[in-house]
Amino acid sequence: MIELVESHASFEGTQSIYKHHSGAIDLPMRFSIYLPPQASTRRVPVLFYLAGLTCNEETFAIKAGAQRYAAEHGVALVAPDTSPRGADVPGEALTWDLGVGAGFYVDATQHPWSGRYRMYTYITRDLRETVLSSFPVLADRVGIFGHSMGGHGALVIGLRNPDLFQSISAFAPIAAPSQCPWGVKAFSGYLGEDRETWKPYDASELIGSEIAGRFKGEILIDQGLSDQFLAEQLRPEILKRNAERADRRVRLRRHAGYDHGYFFISTFMGDHIAHHARQLAGLN
Repeated sequence: MIELVESHASFEGTQSIYKHHSGAIDLPMRFSIYLPPQASTRRVPVLFYLAGLTCNEETFAIKAGAQRYAAEHGVALVAPDTSPRGADVPGEALTWDLGVGAGFYVDATQHPWSGRYRMYTYITRDLRETVLSSFPVLADRVGIFGHSMGGHGALVIGLRNPDLFQSISAFAPIAAPSQCPWGVKAFSGYLGEDRETWKPYDASELIGSEIAGRFKGEILIDQGLSDQFLAEQLRPEILKRNAERADRRVRLRRHAGYDHGYFFISTFMGDHIAHHARQLAGLN
């Protein structure tokens, strides 16, 4: 059961926000969805976008300028929230990089997070199944992409679930979270101190795995060279190096002058939607 919160016309399609209950989190969750004009007459491919730290389900829809390109290519766009809201977990609002707005797309195993902070299962099961059953989208033409923390989430979820997601891209992802302060803090809090439990949520570790080898498409990553978080937090060179060693197809594009924000994302959004549209069309 889903509930419409708001809806707006956009590029001959519809940009909406919905609320639904998540079994994994056991709370109401919100997501935005853009349905292009083509969806009024047929089922269309769908892309799931995972946003970064402090964002919510509205951020992508408002800031990314993606609707124009989605309408051009005839693809739907879904953007979930970045964490549970109203979970009442002690300390969840004390910092901006752990807790509210910072779910890191993992299934927490540690107290007090484990009961509610289950964003991995929310994305791969609850949200995906809700979207596929409620809207005119194609179940076998599904892509995933994201930014920063969401870029990490998109890479991990896409690589671990090649049967569910057939195309992957990322903007300035946290590419090696086990080797950066943001990732170490989140993984320690949500998953505990055993670093072996971190590996399934680290794209740089996953890229050489057998299951990642089942993903046959090219992964597109865009990175701004004036990004203030590049050297310490993002580490895309580690992912690229490990991908080359494993003979995986990762195209890392580096852009002088661009930082970490949505001006950067909106500049290359058209390229990413075209990337997904090509890969999903090539499945025919």
